[in-house]
Amino acid sequence: MAPYDLVVIGGGTAGLVTAAGSAGIGARVALVERARLGGECLWNGCVPSKAIIGVARAAADARASARFGVNTGTVEVDFAAAMRWVQDAQQRIAPHDSPERFRGLGVEVIEGGAKFTGERTIAVDGRQLDAKRIVLATGSAPAVPPIPGLADVPFLTNETIFSLTSQPRTLLVLGGGPIGLELAQAFVRLGTAVHVIEAAPRLLPREDHELATLLGERLTAEGVQLHLGLKASRVELAPDGRGVRVTASPDGDPEVGRGPIVLDGDALLVATGRTPRHESLELARGGVEVRHGGIIVDDHLRTTAEQVWAAGDCVGPLRFTHVADYQARLVIRNAFFPLASKADYSAVPWVTFTEPELAHVGLTEEEARERYGERARIWRRPFADVDRAITDGETQGMVKLVTTARGSILGGHILGHGAGNMIGEITLAMKHGISAHALGSTIHPYPTYPEAIKQAAEQYTKSRFTGFTKRAVNWYVRR
Repeated sequence: MAPYDLVVIGGGTAGLVTAAGSAGIGARVALVERARLGGECLWNGCVPSKAIIGVARAAADARASARFGVNTGTVEVDFAAAMRWVQDAQQRIAPHDSPERFRGLGVEVIEGGAKFTGERTIAVDGRQLDAKRIVLATGSAPAVPPIPGLADVPFLTNETIFSLTSQPRTLLVLGGGPIGLELAQAFVRLGTAVHVIEAAPRLLPREDHELATLLGERLTAEGVQLHLGLKASRVELAPDGRGVRVTASPDGDPEVGRGPIVLDGDALLVATGRTPRHESLELARGGVEVRHGGIIVDDHLRTTAEQVWAAGDCVGPLRFTHVADYQARLVIRNAFFPLASKADYSAVPWVTFTEPELAHVGLTEEEARERYGERARIWRRPFADVDRAITDGETQGMVKLVTTARGSILGGHILGHGAGNMIGEITLAMKHGISAHALGSTIHPYPTYPEAIKQAAEQYTKSRFTGFTKRAVNWYVRR
């Protein structure tokens, strides 16, 4: 049989987009997946986490409704029904990623584990596939830190927490990153007591410090107990034999600084990052090299093997579904057509889906001041001053624009209700070189939350109305 034009290994976002797009341009494509199509996003990540966040938001809104004059009485959460909502959401989305759909698109879906047997040959459970091109899209797995005792106790990750059938009374969370914080807030709103243990002295170190601090205050106000600057030094069974005990101290050393804290819970969530998944592929046989655990790729997403590309979480540097989608589309162009395009990560947005949401694109204030010094400018618009936010009672947070002195947008950060739905406007401006002045002079519908973006950008224009310009205008209108 003639070789496939493309063999894709991995049925998550990057693999599915690559397979569907390649088949759409007429390529003969095989898609290999050892588990279910849909990958991390559908089964363990974006979909179930946002579903449980939606349930938790409904519970929180019901409890807070009295401020609007709407009295609901005592709010009770049926945890089993909540988890059924999560699973139902997955099942409603799953057909879009199903083997049947992809076979209908002309993709040969092969179930099984893949490994290289040569530079362009793949074995799948004893069957050999010959390929003109290969794309690796094998995703990532939860990173489990080497904490003494952790391997000897039951713990949850994002791969297992959505299978819970009974609600934990107390949940311990290792890691104060996006996954840990999203689920911590969700479970508190469902009625679980939650402790978050984070080794860093601040939450979300990649985010704007000012906004991350405000988010931490909101989480604390809702009941999430944050333990920052403490590293888990030991994990063991709780004295009752049914729960988990975590000992944490600065740098994991009980003798340094503060003494250790000891926390007991009946469930432990490990949310300490992700690690690329590729161990079973026998990459060396295909000439594919790795560094620091990740598959090495160039700016065009080609690996160290000439006809092998990689996309998604197994590559990085940003492990988001929308980045995997972008990389997959880039791989299709570069694998099949001349004039290869380079990956551009200069304007990649992402969102931490707490409430309020924290959205990010480009440089933070700290990064901009380090890179541009006094030429960096910061423009803020608190939602407390935005009419729509006031009417909805969603006044916490702000829009924060980072620009050069000449108004070029370097970054945008939004902490607020629906921030993830707004950050695309700033991303578009950055991508296409739209200035803060142009953004501020664009008509926005009233009353809406994105008015805060316009109003923040307007501050740049107002800041230019000084000196000679102001004197000249004053003379002109008084002549």
